[in-house]
Amino acid sequence: METFEHLRRANTVLLTTRRRDGSAVDTPVNLVVDEQGAGYFRTWSTSGKARRLRNFPGVRLAPCSFLGRPQGSDQPAVTSLLSGAEADRAAALLARRYPLLHGRLVPWIHRIKHQETVHYRVLPADEPTPWHGADDQSG
Repeated sequence: METFEHLRRANTVLLTTRRRDGSAVDTPVNLVVDEQGAGYFRTWSTSGKARRLRNFPGVRLAPCSFLGRPQGSDQPAVTSLLSGAEADRAAALLARRYPLLHGRLVPWIHRIKHQETVHYRVLPADEPTPWHGADDQSG
């Protein structure tokens, strides 16, 4: 199984999720990788990305530019929604890595827009991932 070592230094990562019709959606996100090699990112609960992740937790990750242009090869991964102490730890890791953006700005924007912030853990996956798995539910 691969690791996220190549994503540890990337400021922005291209998260590719899947819609119910099977089409892919690319979204640039800030990802922080902890000492065990798990990645974490945040969004708000009603975002399209969060809806797609509820249906299909299999994703692909690639280093990218701030605007979402891929700058390396992608790798399969699996996401899981965090809650409680795990979500607090993910928030702290993001705030430590991106102090202005995720320490102040993103939480403030979510608060003034009355959006619930959700955190996800991302773990590397072997092929085939849920992205291409035999129990594919698209359609």
